[in-house]
Amino acid sequence: MTEVEINPFRDNPPALTVLLSTSSVGITGAGGIGSNVAASLVRAGIGKLVIADFDSVELTNLNRQFYFRDQIGYPKVEALKYNLELINPDAEIEIHTRLIDSENACSIFADCDALVEAVDREETKIMLLESWLRGLPRKQVFSCSGIAGFGRTDSIRVDRRQYLTIVGDQESDLSQGTLSARVAIVAAMMANEIIEYLFHLK
Repeated sequence: MTEVEINPFRDNPPALTVLLSTSSVGITGAGGIGSNVAASLVRAGIGKLVIADFDSVELTNLNRQFYFRDQIGYPKVEALKYNLELINPDAEIEIHTRLIDSENACSIFADCDALVEAVDREETKIMLLESWLRGLPRKQVFSCSGIAGFGRTDSIRVDRRQYLTIVGDQESDLSQGTLSARVAIVAAMMANEIIEYLFHLK
């Protein structure tokens, strides 16, 4: 009996699979938000991801990030690429194990259709948003603000501005701790916003 090849994206909304397969998204930060946005986009059939992060996987990451215990100590981008290719080996995953700064923020992601800010540090977040909005005009940037704590699901909202979409409660800070459920909600909402944007872009 011959095995029938099944399209993993057969249940996608009509016309979406082909469109996403020709789209690319850049992600800075491969932590709770970045790794989960990447997983959702790969599961949706995105053609290419460009991911940058300089950290390694730690035990304390496992409560909310898309990694596994046997990946502790590995560079996040390498571990994430491996995990994403297990979902869809046809997706192109370009990784950069380096710190993103104002000098390279635009050049690394210049060919991406959409950009994701998924960093923790406030000063890095500001630098990145300013660099992208100024240096890559007319590219849509997706950012998060307020992902900490638990519960209060209805406080998470989407703030759509010209060339910038912000997802989160825009109030909570990381001193309240982070939990998989709330981080995953924000990441999934960001991925959903990106998919909708790409659908209308092309």
